[in-house]
Amino acid sequence: GVSVLDMTGMSQKNGAVTSHVRVARDPAQLQAQRIATGEADLILACDMLTAGAADAVSKMRPGRTLALVNSHEQPAGPFAQDPHWTFPAEDLRRLIGDATGGRAEYVDATALATALLGDAIAANLFLLGHAFQRGAVPVSLAALLKAIEINGVAVQANKLALQWGRLAAVDLPRVKRLALPAQPVVLQMPQSLEKLVQRRVEFLTAYQNAAYATRYAEFVDRIRRVEAAAGLGDRLARAVATHLFKLMAYKDEYEVARLYSSPDFRRQLQGQFEGPIRLEYHFAPPTLGGTEDPTRARKRRFGSWMGLPLQVLARLRFLRGTPFDPFGRTHERRSERALIDEYRSQVESVLAGLCPKSLEHALAVARVPDTIRGFGHVKQASVRQARAQWERLAGAATQTTLASAA
Repeated sequence: GVSVLDMTGMSQKNGAVTSHVRVARDPAQLQAQRIATGEADLILACDMLTAGAADAVSKMRPGRTLALVNSHEQPAGPFAQDPHWTFPAEDLRRLIGDATGGRAEYVDATALATALLGDAIAANLFLLGHAFQRGAVPVSLAALLKAIEINGVAVQANKLALQWGRLAAVDLPRVKRLALPAQPVVLQMPQSLEKLVQRRVEFLTAYQNAAYATRYAEFVDRIRRVEAAAGLGDRLARAVATHLFKLMAYKDEYEVARLYSSPDFRRQLQGQFEGPIRLEYHFAPPTLGGTEDPTRARKRRFGSWMGLPLQVLARLRFLRGTPFDPFGRTHERRSERALIDEYRSQVESVLAGLCPKSLEHALAVARVPDTIRGFGHVKQASVRQARAQWERLAGAATQTTLASAA
């Protein structure tokens, strides 16, 4: 006998689903569908965040519960509102470990299943196979395979995922070697300022042209010289090199076209998928009968024929920011161009009195664009916050100056 109760949440991706599953030799033994506090024998955690939620943790009990957890760190809803949100992996591991008395096992089912079967959804059956092989699922292999057949969806792929999960429970290192072949270890040495600027100059040259990249490099070099003359190293120059580049390389229609028509993009697709590839593009261009209000824009689907217009558009990027730019009149594009000059002006304002005491303030001013994220109305909201931050920093600097004078 078996009973299943699915509890659906209302968070990202239509909400997490927590399934209460009871299995008994005799259906008469199933008195309730919901698993009570501390009565779970197995927590099959396809999502670590959901497994660490209060409802799931309350079902665990040391000495009884085994938790088999997918260690893949899937970004959750809060990340959309808070770009500084970090996945609380260590906190979740500690919480689940305490709740199970240390009987918690972790495997990156998403990475392994995707590498082996080409689809992240296979992680669920992979994890089930792992749990079965560990003796934590009290039904027969024949029953599991038959259930996959009856379900009738991706039957062969789901069977393979189940079997790969079983093998991972027996010999995880071998599965990892087969799924994720060893890659050469690349040591990332600290970049010099010159290298950092050089890479961004190369990008901006491809993004627009050599003159645009030179404008960037000359401003960074000016900051470097002023900072060096004050004997302050190159922290400010590095901050400006990073954040001015971010503002100058804003992703507009021309840049999207350049990236999609790049040979690198085609090589990445061929490396990821086998056989012929048919592309579809999903865009929401306000210039094609839509609305400039991004909160109301709806994406449209374009066939593979869009590849040729994208190549043409990429070659027309010399129009960016000129009076002939058909995309340059929108509020978002005007704001992005203005923000570049505004940033340079803000940095200029802290150069005159640059000294050891004012360096941290100058760095704070230079790093404000780090908070600018997203696109459309999301980006515009973060731009307003950035400008407010510049105003607060300017006010704080004025107060400090007055206090010093007093």
